[in-house]
Amino acid sequence: MRPNETSSNSQPNKLNDDEFGDDHVASSSFETPMRADAFDLDDEEKITRIEGHFREIMNILGLDLNDDSLQGTPRRVAKMYVKEVFAGLNPKNRPHARLFDNKYNYDQMLVEKDITFYSHCEHHFVPIYGKAHVAYFSHGKVIGLSKINRIVQYFSKRPQVQERLTVQIGKEIERVLHTQDVGVVIDANHMCVASRGVGDTNSKTGTAYFSGKFNDENIKREFLNYINSK
Repeated sequence: MRPNETSSNSQPNKLNDDEFGDDHVASSSFETPMRADAFDLDDEEKITRIEGHFREIMNILGLDLNDDSLQGTPRRVAKMYVKEVFAGLNPKNRPHARLFDNKYNYDQMLVEKDITFYSHCEHHFVPIYGKAHVAYFSHGKVIGLSKINRIVQYFSKRPQVQERLTVQIGKEIERVLHTQDVGVVIDANHMCVASRGVGDTNSKTGTAYFSGKFNDENIKREFLNYINSK
């Protein structure tokens, strides 16, 4: 993203009586929509059930599940959903971030840029992938750099909307570090745009979250200039 430029892929809700359509519909909350009984089943039971349902989907599509290449696919997809690409739904997988004293009294922004992430659009369950850039000002504590990456990965590994993902990362950094001075920018490719629908393979979507000092135009510009530098 260029300095002072943020954008959103939100579109007006244009639903009709017959279909939900292809329009982007944003949730009203930064929390991922989850049912109260989301974790009543353990992982193995979820895998078993998803395997059966995905097998039925493949049957409906007319695929021959007796073929050597396809017969293991339902189980592979189920394990991938539960253990990998949607593992961020389970709060047990939330990264534990150990804090350290800011012994050097470093009072400038700390930036971790170009964090690669892979997520899935919650509207079509196809990939969203791109780069996240995270910055904060210490209020007495600092966090290991790898933990910033893990926080990005945790919230990415769930069905997502990019706006929500951006806010979730920002608020988690605030919570962990007890700071209100956080900046997050995400540039991402959406396969629901590139591989289906309009079929635009060139466009990217940018979102941003700024709190505290990052609402100061000079600090915001410094952050954006840095993440756009080569």
